[in-house]
Amino acid sequence: MRVTQIDTIRVGAFPNLVHTVVHTDQGLTGLGETFFFADAVEAHVHDVVAEYLLGADPAAIERHAAALRGYVGAASSGAEMRAASAVDIALWDLRGKALEQPLCDLLGGRSRDEIRTYNTCAGERYIRGRSAQAVKNWGLHGRSNGRHEDLEAFLNDPEGLARSLLNAGTTGMKIWPFDPYAEATQGHDISRAQLDRALEPIRRIRAAVGSEMDVMIELHALWDVPAAARIVSALDALDPYWVEDPVRVTSADALAEVQRATHVPIAAGETLTGLPDFRDMLVRDGARIVIFDVGWMGGITTARKVAALAESHERPVAPHDCTGPVVYAAATHLSLHLPNAILQESVRAFWDGWYREFVTALPVIERGMVSAPPGPGLGLELRPEVYHREDVRIRSSSEKERR
Repeated sequence: MRVTQIDTIRVGAFPNLVHTVVHTDQGLTGLGETFFFADAVEAHVHDVVAEYLLGADPAAIERHAAALRGYVGAASSGAEMRAASAVDIALWDLRGKALEQPLCDLLGGRSRDEIRTYNTCAGERYIRGRSAQAVKNWGLHGRSNGRHEDLEAFLNDPEGLARSLLNAGTTGMKIWPFDPYAEATQGHDISRAQLDRALEPIRRIRAAVGSEMDVMIELHALWDVPAAARIVSALDALDPYWVEDPVRVTSADALAEVQRATHVPIAAGETLTGLPDFRDMLVRDGARIVIFDVGWMGGITTARKVAALAESHERPVAPHDCTGPVVYAAATHLSLHLPNAILQESVRAFWDGWYREFVTALPVIERGMVSAPPGPGLGLELRPEVYHREDVRIRSSSEKERR
């Protein structure tokens, strides 16, 4: 078998999302995905990745992962790494189809058949615009037909949101009430009044449902060490399940300093790539819980190694999802396989909303647990109608063009 064509598929309504499809001479295809920097990812796939991968054996995944690490961009989660991640996911999907095995079984079997999931409380239009992780891109002011506007709910009705999730069997929720105050000071300071306002949704959740709900606090790496330490110290009394990315994750020492300011575990890593950065974070005790994103870190190939590294430090992992349905499926397969996975992130506003516009199947959520879609590889494909949308952009590189 050899690779004969690589496609990128993008949809105008979702400008941050890019899918890759790897075709072979035997008619099998593999599906991958990444998020952010879609223009640059698309260009890198066709200008660089295709030059290397066309004509190659798609089963040599480890070799391709090493080759696509590249030189410029190799130590970051920029466009080069995102492109390599999407292709790696597609190659693993293809391998599963070729061997007629689901990804979680192909990786060495399942540690479990389902895993507890928590809900990241975004709305359907969260990070829909081209701009990055910012309050202006929360989607609070755009038109939405979604069933679950959970971001608006955690700001205005956290009690009702917590009860709604518990009624559905979900016992963990992640919120980020501190972000507006970070943007106001560039993360250098937070006043006593601002701190009190940011803590209020958590207090209201605790008052309404007590310890029935685990609350994760996302800080989006927006703070410097003194401000982050002040926040985590104030959170101690409310006993969150974890505090995520309080400072830039590229500074393992800064993460460790914040960890020393609280008994609550720091969770971090979703924007890291490669083993050395994760190793430094673990050695310095910068994260008690390791989070990674399969679509940003180098794909499934790197994710397996990072999870093993975390296991050697007696640390659990919790794969990230707040991007797209293919990465969500890949992360769920990993969560079923990896022995030290403790939680799988889900975004019910996406899972029950726009994810269904793109793919033929999704991970199954029942009673607060999630399982992978059945079938070989990832267990899903892009829906045929995606290729016929008015706002679709499909770009292909093939062996024929390169001759």
